[in-house]
Amino acid sequence: MLQPNILEKRFASVTEEKSTGATYTPIELADFVAEKIVEEFQVSPGKTIHILDPAAGEGELLLSLLSKLTVPLTTKIIVHGFDTNSRALNRTKARISQAFPIIQTRLYPSDFLEFAFSTYEDRVGLFSDSVIPKKFDLIIANPPYVRTQIMGADKSRKLSQNSGLSGKIDLYHVFLAGIAQVLDSKGRAGIIVSNRFMTTKGGGSLRELLREKFRLRHVWDLGDTKLFNAAVLPAVILAEGISDSTSKTEILFSTIYETRETSQALADSPIAALAMQGIVSLTDGRNFKVEHGLLDTTGKDSLWRIATAKSDAWLAIVKSHTWGAFRDIGKIRVGVKTCADKIFIRSDWGAPEDQPELLRPLTTHHNSRRFRPKDSKKSSAILYPHEVVQAQRRASDLDLYPKTKAYLERHREKLEDRSYVIEGGRKWYELWVPQDPEAWAAPKLVFRDISEKPTFWLDLEGTVVNGDCYWLTPLNKTDEHLLWLAAAVANSTFIEAFYDHRFNNKLYAGRRRFITQYVEQFPLPNPSSLIAQEITALAKVAYNTSSSSELEAIEAKIDTMVWQAFGLDSEETTR
Repeated sequence: MLQPNILEKRFASVTEEKSTGATYTPIELADFVAEKIVEEFQVSPGKTIHILDPAAGEGELLLSLLSKLTVPLTTKIIVHGFDTNSRALNRTKARISQAFPIIQTRLYPSDFLEFAFSTYEDRVGLFSDSVIPKKFDLIIANPPYVRTQIMGADKSRKLSQNSGLSGKIDLYHVFLAGIAQVLDSKGRAGIIVSNRFMTTKGGGSLRELLREKFRLRHVWDLGDTKLFNAAVLPAVILAEGISDSTSKTEILFSTIYETRETSQALADSPIAALAMQGIVSLTDGRNFKVEHGLLDTTGKDSLWRIATAKSDAWLAIVKSHTWGAFRDIGKIRVGVKTCADKIFIRSDWGAPEDQPELLRPLTTHHNSRRFRPKDSKKSSAILYPHEVVQAQRRASDLDLYPKTKAYLERHREKLEDRSYVIEGGRKWYELWVPQDPEAWAAPKLVFRDISEKPTFWLDLEGTVVNGDCYWLTPLNKTDEHLLWLAAAVANSTFIEAFYDHRFNNKLYAGRRRFITQYVEQFPLPNPSSLIAQEITALAKVAYNTSSSSELEAIEAKIDTMVWQAFGLDSEETTR
């Protein structure tokens, strides 16, 4: 429908970012979403088609959708768009009018969410527009991406109430809830979002809403394709409206993530690679693994993952050899968070006689190494003003520690700026997240949050763990041997394969996130089995081995045995 000269100029003057938090959509991705929306859309004779972009920006997505839509020439089309940026909407109107002179536009310099969560009567009055429909036939959107802490507690609370979502929400979560309110039961929607909600606990209420309020047709996890300049890993949701007669159907799920494997299959871009299967090499030198299957939402955690015959069979073998999970050892916690690191954490505390009394050794990601922590040149200590008295955690009495008190008083003004600490009923000098002061002395498994390869080690020195790492101590003191077994499993190539089969969620450059909700599900073989006992013993040997060549050989042996403990060979890593 668009003229070639208009197509060429479509994106010539597009600015890069919305001040509201969203980014403008690359033309190839916009066209991909538009194509998927119109693929099975059927127009009823004589019906007016109402199209909506709830965060229209300068009209990129609307132009893509209009260019892909094939309808009889007599069909009346009305385009609706919302954006709080009036200048951007003026640009949208001009561009659509130039490309499609006969199409009506209704653009509102207003908040879509205010529209979506009001009654139809209120909408007509609020926007003074009798043409505004109760529901929309086609919706295309790239909602703004603004996290809870940026929105503020009051706005976040109000949005949660309006949308019915719970927990930590992002602005795009609420946009999805709003889109569900206004999509016609026979309508289709294509929405670009962050993929984060699919595999985090905080995204649970959104996953539930999507399953209940839409008929999901296809989800594409676009992983680390770097389609946007912003550090957001995108996904695309294709959905239809629901009615009382809507039946549940299988949901298609596709993923694409960068890999080091190479292939003879070539594609010009990640979007083009989505039409293929397996390893695909791009003309820019990157390689991606493309998988197509069904969306698996089974299990009590209801995380979204791709289900393929190979992957499900692989996980079934692992399950049959699993005795328990890391969560059965104890609770996994994130390290301490001070919200004033420059004050509480230092490597230059001065001479011992001048140091504050409440200093403790600190473990950070700089100490990360498999099995045994390494000494870091950035070795730091933390001022830790917390203790346990009669089984209750409390702030230390500074009058008992004069050097600590003097030091903290010098920084009192900055510490009191952390108003949320005081508003939470805490003393001005407390850490924001101190965790359990008594637990630090126990042996613990520590690991980095983000890394390409898993890095788990034992801390036997009673250090405090910083917020860039997670840690696990056994609930039962007699279960210390399970920490050694867990370290061996977690440091194996088996756990990399398990992570990719079970969660398939990576950041850029193949890095994985080792956070509580993933690591707590890592499997353990029966610790009483002969092979598990041998693995445990070897993990202790690895801890006490300083020779790099010897350690490499020990780790290789542990790795092979971990695979065997779960009934697999190390070669069986592909899906």
